[in-house]
Amino acid sequence: MARRDTLSALEREVLSGLLGPERAVAAGTVLIAPGDRPSFSTFLVSGFCARFSVTAAGGRQLTEINVAGDFIDLHSLLMRQMDHGVVALADCVVAFAPHADLRRLTEQHPHLGRLLWLETVIDGAIHRQWLVTMGQQSAASRLAHLVCELYRRLEAAGLASDGQLKIPMTQTDLGDVLGLTPIHVNRVLMELRREGLIEWKGTQVTIPDWDRLATFAEFDPNYLRLQSDAV
Repeated sequence: MARRDTLSALEREVLSGLLGPERAVAAGTVLIAPGDRPSFSTFLVSGFCARFSVTAAGGRQLTEINVAGDFIDLHSLLMRQMDHGVVALADCVVAFAPHADLRRLTEQHPHLGRLLWLETVIDGAIHRQWLVTMGQQSAASRLAHLVCELYRRLEAAGLASDGQLKIPMTQTDLGDVLGLTPIHVNRVLMELRREGLIEWKGTQVTIPDWDRLATFAEFDPNYLRLQSDAV
């Protein structure tokens, strides 16, 4: 939030007091299932989570990746019943903010309320961008775009720098983001490696030349709103 606007000392204190005790969550845990009616929203302290939807045939589509510093499910404050789920892609640490406290915060601290609203607006911007990449870009360009997005978001959280980041996602996870089979994901990774656009070993990803990768991916970070812009 501080990257997007100025926070007062009081606002920082209010945000710190909003969250309950931290809780460890194992990879693969479904934090929120479609149809749930949670009475809290979840803040991701560390790790990787993803929003997901499931088809009647059991197919899974990941519709957004959440990284440290994200409020995972602020939507539930207004939606009541969730139309999607949230799953931990890696071991995570989370903290919960009761909806009653969030409602009180929005009433007593309008500026913080607008910043929380901005979080959900940016979720929508990410969804729109993913729709564009899915519909208009090649498989290799889509994966490159995802790497660029995650790098900028992790960099903002202090978790990526100098072209280095960790992406704790399996090829199945990547396929569920990109609409590809794991075999196709493997081929795309080989293509990006062969072109010298990325290096990917386990969870460690290296971007040798940011400008080349961003150009190949047609990546413009404006939709992430990582710059200061008073609300």
